[in-house]
This record gives sequence, C-alpha cells and structure tokens, in this order.
Amino acid sequence: MPPPSGQRQQLGAFLRSRRERLTPAEVGLPQTARRRTPGLRREELALLAGISATWYTYLEQGREIRASEQVLTALATTLRLDRHERTHLLQLAGHAPADEFEDRDPLTPEAAAVPLLLQPSPACLIDGTYDVLSHNQAAEALFPRLIDPEAGRPPNFLRWTFLEPVARDIVLDWEPEARALLARLRTQSERHPADPRYARLIDELTTHSPEARAWWPHYEVQPRHSGNKRLRHPQRGPVDYAYTAFHLAEQPEHTLVIYAETPADPPPPAR
Repeated sequence: MPPPSGQRQQLGAFLRSRRERLTPAEVGLPQTARRRTPGLRREELALLAGISATWYTYLEQGREIRASEQVLTALATTLRLDRHERTHLLQLAGHAPADEFEDRDPLTPEAAAVPLLLQPSPACLIDGTYDVLSHNQAAEALFPRLIDPEAGRPPNFLRWTFLEPVARDIVLDWEPEARALLARLRTQSERHPADPRYARLIDELTTHSPEARAWWPHYEVQPRHSGNKRLRHPQRGPVDYAYTAFHLAEQPEHTLVIYAETPADPPPPAR
C-alpha cells in the first residue's frame, strides 16, 4: 500500500528538490530557451527514467500511488542520487523499514560513564535528536555554553550550533558544518516520522534560525559518520580534530562521539 500522506508529501518534495538541481546539459539534453524554473522539467525526467510523465507528476504531487523498487531505482539513477540518498528515497516510498525508536530506553549508568573514562579527550553520548546524554569535562570546555544545568532540558548540539552565537566562533567552518548537521537531522527525522521530538526540534530551528529556515527546503540528507572539524579551543585557539562515532550495540540511536587532535604536519627538514 502507499506510504502515509505526510510521507508521500516528503517523497514528492525530495524528488522535486533533486530534479531541480540537475541541468539538461548534465543528462545530455540540449539547452533550450530560458526556463521558468531551475533544473529538469518533470516530463524530461520521466522520459529519461522510462516512466509516464503523468504518473511521475502524481508521485511528485504526493498522490496516493505506490512506486515499485524498479521505478525508484530508475529515478535514483536518473537523478544521480548517491547511496545515502537512494536509501532515503526508498524509505520515503515505503520500501525500506524505518527503525523503531531504539533510543527510547534510558541510558544505562555503564554507558553514561564512558565519556568520563575518556577524559582528557573530549567525548559525549548523543541520541537521535542530538541531545547530549552524557559528556566529560573536556567536551564541556570545548563547546562553551552547550552544557547549561539550569536550562530545564538536555543540551542539544543542533540548538547550540544554530541558536547559540558562540558556536559560530568555535566552529571555524560554521556554514558547511551546520548545513551537514541539518542534513543529518533530516535523515534521522524521516526514519522516525511518528516521533514528535523531531517535529518540535525542526520547528524550533526553522523558526529561530534564518539559515535553518533557508536550508531545510533543500532536502539534503546525510548519514552520521566520522570525520574532521576545525574548532577554536577557548584556551588554545584553532585546533584540528578528528572525530569518531560509535553506535551502542543495544541502542543504535545512541552514539558515542570522541574528538582527538589531528597531529600537526612535521616541519620541513633543514637544508
């Protein structure tokens, strides 16, 4: 059966966003006169994917139809989706089961203690909405104003990144980092369409952050992963960090994130 109405609307919006980012030249079509909208036309995409233009229009409009995996694969190939975007497309279309709320169970004392054992390396445990469940002193020092015991709710990396002014000074590449974090929130939220925590967080960010409000309609998606960040340590200045993410075995939505300084390049040998 077709996915629920709200999920169909998300599917249509995701397809439209990916169609609009492709140019005719990228898919081998001749450049015609000036277009009123960016990207490919619906009928062009349908033709390239080998499906009916009317049927594709219904899909993008969120009509009550169900796309087969074969059709979705053809659309993903034509739209040049990467593997994470393909998975996201399948989930929205009802062909990949969304995970249940693994992070509903409380954090065990043993898991909560892990960041403390990793001191002096900054470390924290976060859940699917980027609430900070446990952290050590090094993490608190590295991300000033993230931890506020009097806030009345858990600290949250997304709120800190978008709504706390000091974050723009700490995160040296703020815009690409913030945009990637929002894309990971999109991925997480659409795996849990019935979880109200995501809707509340998205509403708060898009209401109070002009950047989140502008970027959210782009439908960018990204999985959680390890990587590198350039952060301004409050005492030591700019530092390059490699961060590694580990998922807890019993609660995959709980993620342990550890930061380690990237060794500086050795000076060139004396001549």
